[in-house]
Amino acid sequence: MSPSALFAIDWIGWIVTWTAASFWSDRTEKRLATREVWAYRTFTLIGLVLLSHFTARALGLRRMWHVGYNGAYLLAGLTFAGILFAWWARIHLGRLWSGAITRKEGHRVVDSGPYGLVRHPIYTGLIAATVTTAAASATPTAILAVMFVTLGLWLKARTEERFLSTELGPDAYAAYQRRVPMLVPFT
Repeated sequence: MSPSALFAIDWIGWIVTWTAASFWSDRTEKRLATREVWAYRTFTLIGLVLLSHFTARALGLRRMWHVGYNGAYLLAGLTFAGILFAWWARIHLGRLWSGAITRKEGHRVVDSGPYGLVRHPIYTGLIAATVTTAAASATPTAILAVMFVTLGLWLKARTEERFLSTELGPDAYAAYQRRVPMLVPFT
C-alpha cells in the first residue's frame, strides 16, 4: 500500500468514525452561542481545505522537499498516532464529548488519562496529525494548513476554557489550568 493511501485511510477513517460516534453523548444543558464560534470554525475549515493535496494540485504547486518512501510511511504512522491520541481522549471523555462547546448533563472537569497530559488532547492529536501530514505533503498550502488548523483549534480551546470556567466554576477549572498545560505536554 502506498503512503498516499495510508494518509487517505488515516483521515477518511477519522472523519467516518468521528462522525459515527458523534451520536454517543449525554444531553446538552447549555451550548455556546453561534456568533462566538465562527472564528475557530473558519480558520480550521480553511486549514483543512489547504491540507488537501487537491488544493496544491489545483494551484499547480510543487513539493518544497521530498521525504522519500520510508519517511512518508513514518509520517503516515505518526499521523495515525495523532489521530489515535485524539480518539483516546474522546473515549476517555465518554459521553461528555461534544463537537460544539457545550455543558453536558453531569459535566465535570476530567483530568485523568490524556487530560492529565494536556487540557485539550483531542486538539493536540489533530494538530500533530496535521503537522505530520503537512510534512509529508511538503507544499506551501500544507504548511499554511498547519498554521490555520493550529490557530483554529487554539481559538476553540481558549473559547472552550472561558465557557467551562464560567459553567463549572472558576475555582475548579483554574486549578486544572495551573496543573496541566493547554496543548503541548510537559511544558
